[in-house]
Amino acid sequence: MLLEELGARIRQRREERGLRQQDVAAALQVSPQAVSKWERGENSPDVTTLGALATLLGVTTDWLLGVGGGRDTFQATVFASSVVGAYKRSREMSARDYTAWVNGFFYPLTEAVRRYDGVPIKYVGDGFLAFFSGPQQERRALCAVQLARRTVGEELVIGLSRGEIFLGSVGHPDYARPDIMGETVNLAFLVLDWAQSHAGSRVAAIAALTDALPAGVTCGRPRSVRFRGQKRAVRVCEIIP
Repeated sequence: MLLEELGARIRQRREERGLRQQDVAAALQVSPQAVSKWERGENSPDVTTLGALATLLGVTTDWLLGVGGGRDTFQATVFASSVVGAYKRSREMSARDYTAWVNGFFYPLTEAVRRYDGVPIKYVGDGFLAFFSGPQQERRALCAVQLARRTVGEELVIGLSRGEIFLGSVGHPDYARPDIMGETVNLAFLVLDWAQSHAGSRVAAIAALTDALPAGVTCGRPRSVRFRGQKRAVRVCEIIP
């Protein structure tokens, strides 16, 4: 396949999934310039990166190379957050003032996630959703938690999970935006709710993520929690950034 054709396929799928070149670069741990060169047909991903790129774009390497169909999911660490007291403030403040207040959280929070090559997905009310994929995704997500708490403050509540996710565009084609879905995303929100009620730090993660704790971050004793709708109990830990 010609490099121009490969580049066109990469760009097509990236745009269909509502991703920026910077998002792809962060997820794959490469530079935005590298992604730009792929799409312009000036260069191609190396063998190891091609597989990860195909997974992120929801296709097979065969499809990227012009000979096959697609795949749906990939491994990621999901980061979900909310802000304590947001609903009360939304009732007490004008819509304009509330928007300014919540954006005061969203800006440093998003910068913390991007600093560790996470991919921001969406904001809903006071809620924020992002994912980390690729090498050392768990550690990078926990580093982002540490930085977010330092820059945003203790009003931030965070839940982390890890597993298979689906990335796709949601909504009418003229207004669609990228979104992530699947049990891993659902679990991140369940852990988020648990953190608000049961974790003094207001940060929690599934216990499997605690193997990647960065310096300065500790965790509490794992607890077995049976969330509504989950077939099995989940081991959850409080994270102390």
